[in-house]
Amino acid sequence: MTMNLGVHHLRAIVAVAHHRSFTLAAAELGVAQSSLSRTVLEAERRLRTPLFQRSTRRVLLTSDGEAVVAVARGVIEHVDTGLAHIEGYLAGTRGSITIATLPSLAATLLPPMIRVYQRLHPDVAVHVEDNLSDQVTEHLHSGRADLALTTHPGDGHEYVVRPVAEDSFFLAVHPDHRYAGAETVGWSDLESEPLIAFGPASSVHKAVTAALDDAAVSPATIVRAQNVAAVAGLAASGLGVAPVPGFVLPLMRFAGLSFVPLAPERSRTITLVRHRDRPLSPAVGAWMDVVDRHLGSGPEGMLGVRWVQPGAGSGGSTRP
Repeated sequence: MTMNLGVHHLRAIVAVAHHRSFTLAAAELGVAQSSLSRTVLEAERRLRTPLFQRSTRRVLLTSDGEAVVAVARGVIEHVDTGLAHIEGYLAGTRGSITIATLPSLAATLLPPMIRVYQRLHPDVAVHVEDNLSDQVTEHLHSGRADLALTTHPGDGHEYVVRPVAEDSFFLAVHPDHRYAGAETVGWSDLESEPLIAFGPASSVHKAVTAALDDAAVSPATIVRAQNVAAVAGLAASGLGVAPVPGFVLPLMRFAGLSFVPLAPERSRTITLVRHRDRPLSPAVGAWMDVVDRHLGSGPEGMLGVRWVQPGAGSGGSTRP
């Protein structure tokens, strides 16, 4: 036998069982008593068994009614919990978001934003996928990530790109290096220096290569590494100097390096990117709001980093 009961049937049965009164149950549910009576009778007809013994003075559960009510209470609790989750998801207070980002940004830019977001939306799970630049873009393109926090992803029209920060380049040198106490170092001065450089898969590589090309510099010696810690360790050992952007500096301080601004100033634009064709979920929309608020406060204690205020121009390009 197929049971075809709706949630409204179960709510009616449970309310009557709780109050032992159709009048009080109708008042709780906000319906007319006659409507409630019809709903209960319909439920009994579909179940093919009476659930209540009715008299002019009281309403009692039958043995079958006791069993049905016990199950109905559990079903209603489960449904109400599910509806609360749906309501929370639509309000942006539940669900999850996945952010693909560069390792340096995962360690520096993201943590204060996540802290604010989790304080406002404690039931939303935040997942961080930190990878090299090409992998970050691929995660966003494939849908594995809802958002990407990265350097400009290129000219693909499938993305909505919003600049959020810029970080200038510095030269990381051993404290005993002759440039350690300089106010600035020119990119052209790197012609004579052994260079510690990030590999081609790094977001830093393209910016440094462009700056060296513009300065007509071809370093004679280049040691490449992918990992920030490796670059820092190689520079700290005196094997060479390393051009690095502002968001990377906090991850290199363990090596005791000195950081000198490079001139002329070059900077990267850090962007918040989402796929144009994917709906903006409430949880992701709430994240965008937190980013706006965070940008309004400005960076704290981060050398060479500046926020790009919402609506302001920057060195990067945007597509609404």
